[in-house]
Amino acid sequence: MKFEIMRHRLLDALNDVMKAVSSKTTIPILTGIKLEVTEAGLRITGSDSDITIQTFIKAVEDGDQVIRVMEEGAIVLQARMFNEIVRKLPTSDVEIEVTEKYDTHIRSGKSEFHLIGLEPSEYPLLPDIQDDRHFEIPADLLKSIIRETVFAVSPSENRPVLTGVHWQAKNGELVCVATDSHRLARRKVTLEQLPEKEYSVVIPGKSLNELSKIIGDSSEPVQIVMTDQQVLFKTEDVLFYSRLLEGNYPDTSRLIPTEYKTFVTMNGKALFQAIDRASLLAREERNNIVRFSSLEENIVEISSSSPEIGEVEEEIQTTSIEGEQLKISFSAKYMMDALKAFDGQDVTIQFTGAMRPFILNSVKDNEVLQLIVPVRTY
Repeated sequence: MKFEIMRHRLLDALNDVMKAVSSKTTIPILTGIKLEVTEAGLRITGSDSDITIQTFIKAVEDGDQVIRVMEEGAIVLQARMFNEIVRKLPTSDVEIEVTEKYDTHIRSGKSEFHLIGLEPSEYPLLPDIQDDRHFEIPADLLKSIIRETVFAVSPSENRPVLTGVHWQAKNGELVCVATDSHRLARRKVTLEQLPEKEYSVVIPGKSLNELSKIIGDSSEPVQIVMTDQQVLFKTEDVLFYSRLLEGNYPDTSRLIPTEYKTFVTMNGKALFQAIDRASLLAREERNNIVRFSSLEENIVEISSSSPEIGEVEEEIQTTSIEGEQLKISFSAKYMMDALKAFDGQDVTIQFTGAMRPFILNSVKDNEVLQLIVPVRTY
C-alpha cells in the first residue's frame, strides 16, 4: 500500500474518526484505526464497539487531486500515535507506505516515522444495516434536537436505559425524550418521510453528543437508519454507527401534568441570567438550590442563600402572571439547562403547586417541553 494525501484533509477525517476511539477498550485492535485506500479514495474507520465512525476522503474533490494512489491496500495503525504524528508533520503533504509485515512509513518533508501496523482483516466489520427503516432529517434540525434533549439523560449507570434519549416515531411525528427522573426534556418534530411502521429506540447520550460534534454547522440532510440493535447516521462522507440501549424506556407521558394553577410568561434570557447570578451563592451549598416567588404587579423574585456567605434577591418583571401565588425551589443547574434549550426565547412556565413538577414551553410553540421536579425547602 502506498499513497500521498493532503495533510489537512487527513487531519479533518482523523478528527471525526478519533471520537469513536477509546483507550479503555478491552479489544486491543480497537485502539487502532483502519485505513483502506483504493483508486476512489481513502476510507478511515474508528470504533470502541459502542460507536463506530467511518469517513471517506475522495481522491479528487472539486477538481483538486487530494490523494494520489500508487498501490491500493489496508492497514490498522495505533490511533492516538498516528493522529499525533500527522498533526505535527512539517509539510502539507503526507506519504504513507506499508511494506512487509505491516511496517508503515509516514513521510513529510524531511521527516519520516516508522510505525508497526496490524493485520487489517482482524479489525471488526461494520454492522450490517438494512435500509428497511430509514428517513432523513436536516443536519441543523438534528443538532437542535440533540441540544434540546441530551443534557437531561442520567449520568448514572444504575438504570442504563436512562443514559440514553428515547426516540419514538409514529403518525408522522418523531418524539425525542430524555429524563434522569429529576427532570425531563422533550422535543417533537413533524417529518414527512417517517417510516409507516411505528418504532421506538433508545440512543446513548454519549453517541448523540459525539454525533453533534461531527455534524458541525452543516445543513445537509442526514440519513437515519434504524435496526433493533443499531442506528446509523449517514452524511455525505461520514457513517456514524451507534449501538442502541436495551430495556424498556419508562412511559414519561404520565409525568407531565395536565392541569396547572399558576402561569408565568417571561423573557427566558432574563430569567437565565438572574438564576445564574443567584446560583453564585447557591453553588456553595451542596444542592445548588434557588427560590422562585411570584409577587404583585407581574414581578417574580429569584433568591438564594448560604449560611456561611450571605444571600441574594433579585426582582424580574414578567410579561404576565396568572393564577395562584407561588413559592417554589429548584436546582439552579436544572433550570439553567432547561432555559438554554429555548435559546433566549420568551417562555411560559406552568406550575401545579410548590411540590409538583412544573413545565417550560416556548411562547412560540410547544415543540420543546422541559419538566423539572422542585425541591422541598419551604
